[in-house]
Amino acid sequence: MSQFDPLDAARRVIAIERDGLDALERAIDDAFAEVVTLVDGLKGRLICAGVGKSGHVARKIAATLASTGTPAYYVHPTEASHGDLGMITPDDAVLALSKSGETKELGDLIAYCRRFSVPLIGMTAKPDSALGRASGYKMFVPDAQEACGETRAPTTSTTLMMAMGDALAVALLEARGFTAGDFKTFHPGGALGAALATAADIMHTGAAMPLIDQDAKMSDVLIEMTTKSFGCAGVIDESGRLAGIITNGDLRRHMGEGLVDETAGAVMTRGPRVGRADMLAADVLREMTAGSVKIIQLFIVDADDKPAGILHLHDLLRIGLK
Repeated sequence: MSQFDPLDAARRVIAIERDGLDALERAIDDAFAEVVTLVDGLKGRLICAGVGKSGHVARKIAATLASTGTPAYYVHPTEASHGDLGMITPDDAVLALSKSGETKELGDLIAYCRRFSVPLIGMTAKPDSALGRASGYKMFVPDAQEACGETRAPTTSTTLMMAMGDALAVALLEARGFTAGDFKTFHPGGALGAALATAADIMHTGAAMPLIDQDAKMSDVLIEMTTKSFGCAGVIDESGRLAGIITNGDLRRHMGEGLVDETAGAVMTRGPRVGRADMLAADVLREMTAGSVKIIQLFIVDADDKPAGILHLHDLLRIGLK
């Protein structure tokens, strides 16, 4: 009896599913574009439906679509037969998933779409199946080899359906010009919400900013730095633009008996790194940690280079960025 090698099994599964994805890529045709046009023009929502593993994929497709700007939700075909069909209107469209296309539980849903002229999109590997024939819009996937050998449990087929759903979501996202800002609206929480937050969302503004005139004495700078607790002070010129920054490091470099009598302009570091209010928080963190010199504070300036806010590294860590 040959010894089982889990690494060989894993690589075999991935290779089989990769071959299936290659076949799916080659199979994409104008029918896919017709589905994108249909869904993009819907007045209502896209209802995703499926049973078993196809049902799990349908749920995921609905979730991905909803989070990328396409109103969508999942309806279980059995529940549809017991009242949930009333959730579907002629302004909607139905995306039904079934590898065989002969899933009995989809029967009432298909009949309902025919009766009330609800557009039906069939995602199946069998074009000549009941679902394939009934569908006015086609999302056929290759009838590829399942990765689990004799059991033929859904593996490659669900991967292909998932990929087709992702392709639909991304195509619709691009067709609508969906932006990171739009995406953030649907993902306010967690690490993803943190990465999509902008500097304007989390920066400290107004009187909270540690700012000092460039002609001010360092004794006043020390008071400003101590009061505002950012470990720095922004130095502004006569026009209100950010001319430089004084950090704890600058204080150490200029430490001496005459420090308090110096002016802010004489001690400041000129041309500090700055950000813009519309920068994503993730980009702010990247700016603060880029290069050989890391910084822990970043002033946000407006179009005239005047301070609009300030961010501390702790602000970015607090919202969950790493």
